[in-house]
Amino acid sequence: MSRLYAGLTYEQVVSEYTPTVASVCVMRLQNWADAEDVYQNVFSKLWQKSPSFRDQEHLKAWLIRVAINECNNYIRKNRRTVSLESVTEQSVVFNEDKSDMSWALMCTPEKYRDVLYLFYIQQYPVAEIAHILKINENTVKTRLRRGREKLKQIYGGDERG
Repeated sequence: MSRLYAGLTYEQVVSEYTPTVASVCVMRLQNWADAEDVYQNVFSKLWQKSPSFRDQEHLKAWLIRVAINECNNYIRKNRRTVSLESVTEQSVVFNEDKSDMSWALMCTPEKYRDVLYLFYIQQYPVAEIAHILKINENTVKTRLRRGREKLKQIYGGDERG
């Protein structure tokens, strides 16, 4: 008998949520190879722990939270930096097209990148972002506002740099 996660088989979960988990990992680590390692860890944890979920939104939020935690663990263990240029050269998903939101997000500081990604790309409401990131809702709102300001600077909307 196969395991079910919010009514989905493991294979269905991997198929459905690969883009979400992979993009969280790439956004956080800014390196495709490292993101691939962490991505595999996320789905491995799902298989090993086999938690129960209320619904698919709960499953998705769990996967995002685990991806963020795994990225943080990876960063702590490896303590190395990768230039954005090297990421854009080898990345299939992200490019330097300045009209591409993923490029702009990659250029924002990490604490803004997470909330911007979850709000604009994954379309989570502020309360859910606060829950996923384990931060206060007002902190999410502040990071969204400041993150938008950073995006304006990246896109040339504010010359103050």
